[in-house]
Amino acid sequence: MVSDVSFTIAAGQTLGLVGESGCGKSLTAMAIVDLLPKPQVYQSGGEISFNGQRIDSNDPKALKALRGKKVAVIFQDPMTALNPVQRTGQQIEEVLKLHFPKMDKSQRRQRSIQLLNDVGIPSPENRIDAYPHQFSGGMRQRLMIAMALAGEPDLLIADEPTTALDVTIQAQIVALLKKLQQERNMAMLFITHDLALVSQVSDHVVVMYAGKIVEQQDVPHIFSQPRHPYTKGLIAALPAAVARAPKTKLDAMPGQVPSIDAMPTGCRFANRCEYANERCEQEAPELTAHETGEISCHHWQTINEASTSGVSKNV
Repeated sequence: MVSDVSFTIAAGQTLGLVGESGCGKSLTAMAIVDLLPKPQVYQSGGEISFNGQRIDSNDPKALKALRGKKVAVIFQDPMTALNPVQRTGQQIEEVLKLHFPKMDKSQRRQRSIQLLNDVGIPSPENRIDAYPHQFSGGMRQRLMIAMALAGEPDLLIADEPTTALDVTIQAQIVALLKKLQQERNMAMLFITHDLALVSQVSDHVVVMYAGKIVEQQDVPHIFSQPRHPYTKGLIAALPAAVARAPKTKLDAMPGQVPSIDAMPTGCRFANRCEYANERCEQEAPELTAHETGEISCHHWQTINEASTSGVSKNV
């Protein structure tokens, strides 16, 4: 269950959405383009706006014009997202045929070849007639990016696009996304559980936990001055976060993300937080603005109030 989630992405900027599995990252992203199963999942309140216009009206024609054209998605696993019985060219041309109806067949093919070349697929004139299973994992992800860019979107949603790739290919995909974003001035929502990766890609970071935002800051501050205990725990678990002796165990947070049918009434992170008290267990904290972002934490509010009143307390 995702609730009280609010963020803005400007043109040419990247927003990193981070958190453990089950925190609602993909659910949030898929809600933007209305790709969630119904009636199992529904929107009970709030609104989603794109360029000043609401896009959560469930108008089929409006959504059809939006998906792929204004907002495109790179899914986690390209092998399950791609059609195994269609040639790669056919799958790219499908996007072009839908959103650029004035293009003829020859123009669509040439544009598809150009897109494959743009994302770094060698010999695109030949690979356009290949099937997805004839591509490596990195090449399939590049194909997914080419399909996402075919409609020339203003917003690109990258849902853990490097999860199944090795480190070398991951770096290539990240560099490619940044290059294409700069060339096209796209806004990008980059979803990942890898904080090290988000530091390379994003301008701003939203940290989610159990369906709610617990902290928002720009990249320099989120790593130099993390405020929420959950954010601090994620950063402390990074291998290079602090100096460690050889073979020292990494820091790890106890417990796990609560399931949707067992959400606590108070702070959803309380059962894993070393600072939790009775108030945390009974009352959900509000998302509060501060000088560099926002945070949802009773402990931080207490410390902040004490510091502004001149009372010294240990954090």
